[in-house]
Amino acid sequence: MGRSLQIRFDRRAIGLVLAFGLTFFPPPVRAQAPSGAGATSKTDPPPPPAQQPPAPPNSDGNASAAEVSSRDTAPTFKVRVNLVLVRVVVRDTQGNVVTNLRKEDFQLQDNRKLQTITTFSLETPESHAIVPAVAATPTLDAAGPIEAPAVAASPLPQRFVALVFDDTDMLMQDAVSVRAASTRLFDSLAPSDRVGMYTTSGQLTQEFTSDHAKLKESLLGIVPRPLATIQGFHDCPDINYYEADQIVNYHDSQALGVATEDTIQCAFNGDRTQQAAAQSMAQAQADRVASLGDQQTDYVYRHLEDTMRRLAAMPGQRVMVLVSPGFIVTTNTREGRDLIDRANRSNIVINTIDARGLYTPDLLGDISDPAVDTGSTVGYKSSYRIQAQFAQSDILSQLADGTGGTFFHNRNDIDQGLSRAVAAPPLSYLLGFSPQNLKVDGRYHTLKVTLASKQKFTLQARHGYYAPRTVKDPAEAAKQEIQEAIFSQEEIHDVPVELQTQFFKTDQTQAKLAVLTHVDVKGIHFRKAEGRSNDDLTFATAIFDENGNFVTGGEKIVQMHLLDPTLNRLNHSGFTVKSSFDIKPGTYLVRMVVRDAEGEQMAARNGAVVIPY
Repeated sequence: MGRSLQIRFDRRAIGLVLAFGLTFFPPPVRAQAPSGAGATSKTDPPPPPAQQPPAPPNSDGNASAAEVSSRDTAPTFKVRVNLVLVRVVVRDTQGNVVTNLRKEDFQLQDNRKLQTITTFSLETPESHAIVPAVAATPTLDAAGPIEAPAVAASPLPQRFVALVFDDTDMLMQDAVSVRAASTRLFDSLAPSDRVGMYTTSGQLTQEFTSDHAKLKESLLGIVPRPLATIQGFHDCPDINYYEADQIVNYHDSQALGVATEDTIQCAFNGDRTQQAAAQSMAQAQADRVASLGDQQTDYVYRHLEDTMRRLAAMPGQRVMVLVSPGFIVTTNTREGRDLIDRANRSNIVINTIDARGLYTPDLLGDISDPAVDTGSTVGYKSSYRIQAQFAQSDILSQLADGTGGTFFHNRNDIDQGLSRAVAAPPLSYLLGFSPQNLKVDGRYHTLKVTLASKQKFTLQARHGYYAPRTVKDPAEAAKQEIQEAIFSQEEIHDVPVELQTQFFKTDQTQAKLAVLTHVDVKGIHFRKAEGRSNDDLTFATAIFDENGNFVTGGEKIVQMHLLDPTLNRLNHSGFTVKSSFDIKPGTYLVRMVVRDAEGEQMAARNGAVVIPY
């Protein structure tokens, strides 16, 4: 038997095993079909580790262990921003998705400059399907070990949809129609979809789940919850948020004149000698309405950002569906591009639905209100009311257009709009490029995707992104690459690795899960220095439950300074890194990401395991 060296760190989170010339673990199952592996009950504990011979010295007199060292690092999973991803859905003139395009069929421009498409993949609802390997738990009877029946597992999540209802801006008739339309939505969801429900008031939160009954029950909580009464029923003068914005922020003398005339009629019984007092009263009312409207819009923005942060932490495709009658964005509120920027950086597609459905603009207001549209102001008031209703939908159009989503409006079949907004397209194309000579100035870059053949197809894709505002050092950039990959389900094959999972139950409520990552050293680019082959490998592991919630994880850096004889042996055997976690019985998604420092290559694998109760 050849010489061997085993290094074992028996810690709660992670253990490492490196085998030189000797395999201490069975060959892992291929990553395409990860295994739940051998399970052992507490009555049948795992065998103790075999005694290993002392580490042999190297030719230079140093111990072999000096060739390899490792250290744990605290995992802080965030989002990578240096690779721009553009998801494209192509439809023909009949609205059918085109499925036979290749990388060379696409052209992508960044600020009108043609870019090289470095990554290209096809995505379908089945692209990220992960079938859990269900392992039975052995038990004992008088005749010896027997196997318990296999446990059926629910499909692991692939897509996460955050349904956001803008109850802050909805009217009661909007809420009623939206609730009815949403009830019919959940029965058509795919088993691998997870849906969360949120509101802009923050009063309703239903975390991501596949429990359709629970989702339907949550719909009862969708009722109008405005932050404040911006426009009262009998206000004098009667000024809406749009008109107030024109007066306060754009100093529109015509809008102020209309409000002043309203004030003369409603407060001074038509006495025009009170012109100055009426104008002062109109200005004060405009200031009040504008301030309350700005506060409400900012309130909506904060809750939308909270939902995005929650969605960005989910491991898979991310879609946000905003159901809203729309709202006014003014110079005193944040621009829609703030939300678009956040969504694009987190790979979130925003689909929007106008909760008003097919509506006729309200020209005259409420007929029971004596203050509306009297005398010479009738035409102007109607004009401002119409402009306000159209301006409300601008933000919905911008959010969908800026993130490659769809805007469903001017239709009464809101249930169809919800189905289209939530469902995954049969196929989409994922294009990626790395901007060349990108200036770190935070500026907006326009994107344009076209087809080289100039066919008359409709392309749905995001229209831009924002450059980073700060320069990150290489170590921070590497960390962000790993962190972004952890919360994706993309398989990356730069570094040849294989993944295997094993577990044994310590009792009825606890289990020990082992994640084994086997690395083929021949695929690693080492840096030669002082007679040694040098490289650092970072291993990041994350465990998610069946609804995509992060359960636990760990990160380890393996530093290699290998002499030639050791490298030759590893080229034949590779090595295996073991990570151990204490978890409860259940169904879990295992995400493993490996990155090497010298070649800046990555590998990412998905695994699954079912630990029976």
